[in-house]
Amino acid sequence: MAEREQPVGPGAGYLALLRGQARSQASYRASFAVDLVSNVGATVFDVVTVLVLFQVTRILGGFDVREAMVMVGLSACSFATADLAVGNIERVRHYVRTGLMDAVLVRPLRPLPQLLLMDLPLRKLSRAAFGLAVLVVALAAADIDWTPGRVVLVLVAPLAGTVFFGSIFVASATLAFWWIDSGEVGNAFTYGGRDFTSYPVTVYGGWFRAIFAYGLGFAFVAYHPALALLGRADPLGLPGWVGWAAPGVAGLAAVGAAAAWRSGIRHYRSTGS
Repeated sequence: MAEREQPVGPGAGYLALLRGQARSQASYRASFAVDLVSNVGATVFDVVTVLVLFQVTRILGGFDVREAMVMVGLSACSFATADLAVGNIERVRHYVRTGLMDAVLVRPLRPLPQLLLMDLPLRKLSRAAFGLAVLVVALAAADIDWTPGRVVLVLVAPLAGTVFFGSIFVASATLAFWWIDSGEVGNAFTYGGRDFTSYPVTVYGGWFRAIFAYGLGFAFVAYHPALALLGRADPLGLPGWVGWAAPGVAGLAAVGAAAAWRSGIRHYRSTGS
């Protein structure tokens, strides 16, 4: 009597998607190598832009170049890692427009992990590695007084920033379930948020800082963790413990993004094609 075939769990399905993507993207080695190199460019440009500003001023928003580069490093590392892990969720607009979302939903796998693994941009590994390198160099140059608490923070803050940016990617992509051509709106919060967090929030003012830095939480990606690492008092007058609030803010962002995604999936209507 033939043995029954053992059922394959969802973990094996996700792993198969990941392996398929890795094989397909690495099959053309020269092209993949070029992609790895070219993808570093965006992060390099972000770093160079900040350094150019310090060619015309010694202080930016109350911070010198070494202090500002810690913020740049935290921002670059967090954003690049989030972009690698979940940045391709932006393609959900294409799936909704063409009806391919139907095929995603009928599979016995959760739709969000499927979408992330179906086009995982491994070429962005170089960007994530460069972002981490910028952070390491900036921390070394800043001459930080390392304590056990700061060692923990320097490990936790980039992870929290990655979760925060990943949540922004997912939440902004969810707009496609209501408004397919929402790409530019989403980019204002993802790539715009990356640019915002690359500078001390003290360079911004009025309602703009209130909304983006604290209303949406971008100040907790790099600015406040950097203050805690540097041992600097906040020029805006907030207490020192705020620098340790990044994991909590990231957790709230993840909860909000998950709720928005579930609502979007329920709202989706099949094209019937």
